[in-house]
Amino acid sequence: MKLLLLISTLVAVNGYITPLLSVRSPTSRSPTTFLRSTATPPASPTRKAPIFDEVCETTGVTLTRFMIEVAMLNPELAELPSLFSGIETACKAISNMVKRSQLTGLTGLADGGGSINVQGEEQKQLDVMTNDVLKRALRFTGKLGVLASEEEDTPVDVPSRKTDVMFDETSKYVAVFDPLDGSSNVDAGIPTGTIFGIFEHDEECVVEDSKDMTEDEMKCLVNTLKPGTDLIASGYCLYSSSCFFVMTIGNGVYGFTLDENIGEFVLSHPNIKIPATSKIYSFNEANMPQWDPPMRETVEKWRLGTGRSGKQFSSRYIGSMVGDVHRTLLYGGVFGYPSDKKNKNGKLRLLYEGAPMSYLMEQAGGLSSTGKERVLEIVPTEVHQRVPMVMGSKDDVQEVIDAYSKA
Repeated sequence: MKLLLLISTLVAVNGYITPLLSVRSPTSRSPTTFLRSTATPPASPTRKAPIFDEVCETTGVTLTRFMIEVAMLNPELAELPSLFSGIETACKAISNMVKRSQLTGLTGLADGGGSINVQGEEQKQLDVMTNDVLKRALRFTGKLGVLASEEEDTPVDVPSRKTDVMFDETSKYVAVFDPLDGSSNVDAGIPTGTIFGIFEHDEECVVEDSKDMTEDEMKCLVNTLKPGTDLIASGYCLYSSSCFFVMTIGNGVYGFTLDENIGEFVLSHPNIKIPATSKIYSFNEANMPQWDPPMRETVEKWRLGTGRSGKQFSSRYIGSMVGDVHRTLLYGGVFGYPSDKKNKNGKLRLLYEGAPMSYLMEQAGGLSSTGKERVLEIVPTEVHQRVPMVMGSKDDVQEVIDAYSKA
């Protein structure tokens, strides 16, 4: 009887086990090696992915268990589960806030309108509240050295003003995040999400008071501005028909779905691999006349079916980066927000949107580029720096890169 039960359990969870057993050792990456977008991504320190030979029938593989296994297999990441626990808790809270926002009066603009963030954008109520939820959840993990958010002032450029950057002498990590991507659509019930990236923190850099920093302390804060090649983990939470938690630690991409019956994220999409080509693109086509000629001509060929693949593409655009990227990862295709005459540097933020999402995309076997260079190799010069982006299926993104090369 026990043998039959074990066999039935393994069959039921075969979707978890088989892909995990097939995970290959990732290539290592070097932050000091810079290659063109057409090159194979540089390699990261070899990290081991968990293999589950026994799975609980009731709960499956939870995110908590997954991260414990990661820490056991990769001692250098021993403190990462604490930080992921904070992010996980914040995502659960934000998911509930978003779902109930129509009933609790959390729709509309912050302060009735007129509340502007550092980038000159009017804030929604949920922008402010979700930012605070994430700050508190991450701060109390005790593992955070520096925190940078879309809704926060830059800790590098404006040291004399309140920045709400958190410091801890025993900290190990730098966390960057967009607390509620797509918040302009939240009142209409369109999918929104949280994007995060995690870097190593220089523990010798200790800032005693963020309001009155010395020159040396300011130099420490500049270390927050790192290229995506330095990421040790990244991911997003998608608040939609289900609440999804998709992440990478540099060895493949794993997706978890929130099981509200047990209050845990459960592994549902192990070892996500994006198809090499597709016939879907996700762009704001209203801006198409303003794009660079290589970008405009490539998309026009896709529309007509005269591109490299010979397939006629369909347009699927939500207007929420997390939602569009999530669909692109699962189904294949190309997501992008190219530069145009109005947004010459693109619209997406490099540090906490572009780099974390590009890391995920490359770990899933895709590409991410500005058209001219690999997004992960761009070193930010300021926290809220913008960047043009095209990411998705390898062959299709390569077609864009080649078009820019010819131009």
